[in-house]
Amino acid sequence: MREALVALESALLTHGLPYPLNLEVAQALEGAVREEGANPRTIALLDGEVRVGLSPEEMERLAQGGAEKASLWNLAALLVKGKSAGTTVAATVHLAHRHGIEVFATGGIGGVHPEPHDESADLVALARTPILVVASGPKAILDLRATLERLETLGVSVVGYRTDRLPAFFSPVSPYPVPARVESPLEAAQVYRKAKALGLGAVLLVNPVSEGIPYERVAAWVEEASHQAAREGVYGKALTPYLLRRLSELSQGETDRVNRRLLLENARLAAQVARALAGLE
Repeated sequence: MREALVALESALLTHGLPYPLNLEVAQALEGAVREEGANPRTIALLDGEVRVGLSPEEMERLAQGGAEKASLWNLAALLVKGKSAGTTVAATVHLAHRHGIEVFATGGIGGVHPEPHDESADLVALARTPILVVASGPKAILDLRATLERLETLGVSVVGYRTDRLPAFFSPVSPYPVPARVESPLEAAQVYRKAKALGLGAVLLVNPVSEGIPYERVAAWVEEASHQAAREGVYGKALTPYLLRRLSELSQGETDRVNRRLLLENARLAAQVARALAGLE
């Protein structure tokens, strides 16, 4: 049986959470993967080199700040300039595939924003990369309906893990149905193998968080935060971190607690799928 590997992103470590919480969560994710019998590979850029797996010292260094954020559009330039960077979902998907890793765990994917012309590179990366991605749906601040439509247009295989509805990150259920569901890690691995054999892109395995926040409540917070951002003139790259911070404030920290929970649950499920996939070899 070949080694069961799970890729983990590093933008969470460099930009997602404050120090030292970022380091604590990154270490917990690697620990969760190991507890399920797989091996984690946190992917990052360090001094102009792609690193697939980080030492504790390297993780500490990235967590302390000063690193860039690497997506597909700046990945090559950051490497040429010798920079260190955390990798987004899009960059991690691309690099994991390049290094032979077939399973990736994250919190939520990027997608279509309500703001015109703002669409994540994650969608195209998923469309063109054969990999299985475990996530709790698109991030809560996105236009879920438009994101699901784009995933369909791009031919990304969206599969619910024991659910018929698209999870909405903090919320285990949204109004939008998914086209397929599986009941076990083995079944998810089989769907991925079949998709790969057909020459398709990613399988997005959406995993509802076990204890989340009702969709309607989160939607109301997002609407309030979005109106405030508009009043304050916040847009572009500053918008997402602003909205996530406001959601944390409006929920009195509940979104942060749910975020940590879903990250750990996704890491565990990804490890189980990776083990099932290794067993199919």
